[in-house]
Amino acid sequence: MKSITIKGSKRESVGKVATKALRNAGMVPCVIYGGENPIHFSAEEKAFKNLVYTPNVYTATIDVDGQKIPTILQDIQFHPVTDKIIHVDFYQLFDNKEITMKIPVKLTGTSPGVLNGGSLRFTNRKLKVKALPSNLPDFISADISGLKIGSKLLISSLFNEVYTFMHPDNTVVVQVRTSRNASEDEEATEEATEATEATTEAAATE
Repeated sequence: MKSITIKGSKRESVGKVATKALRNAGMVPCVIYGGENPIHFSAEEKAFKNLVYTPNVYTATIDVDGQKIPTILQDIQFHPVTDKIIHVDFYQLFDNKEITMKIPVKLTGTSPGVLNGGSLRFTNRKLKVKALPSNLPDFISADISGLKIGSKLLISSLFNEVYTFMHPDNTVVVQVRTSRNASEDEEATEEATEATEATTEAAATE
């Protein structure tokens, strides 16, 4: 998984007065959990732009006064009026410790059901997986080329050996449902196929 580096400075004081002063200076108070002790630091608000305002998912390398700490974003708080970032929590990563993280799903292929007018329902755009940090994918690929009208792609079809899905096997990732504009081409094709098979069987028994 790709990583973004955020440079910060350790916070000597974590009181309300010091926190307010940081925010007034355009800085965001942050905490890294998961290690022996929480690490309090601050960073410029613009440093979080590529981590927060994106559909992609990244790990974050926090550079605190030269000490580089691998983390993932755990929680973020926004001001209720201005939407400015007012606090961020990170969780420290360790090479030998599995973590759980939501990963975006990327659809590949072309659904014949959609081509015939069906409606694509992308039910789960992100899936929760558990893996070692080195095995976390940038995205999960889901092939929809086999989906006809009425078909569903279940999470059991996305099985792999490097990470574990934290969802039931029958979880629907994406499906193609019928719509008012759906063409009758698919039904006609299926009916023609059935008729052909029936004729062939009848000929074979004669």
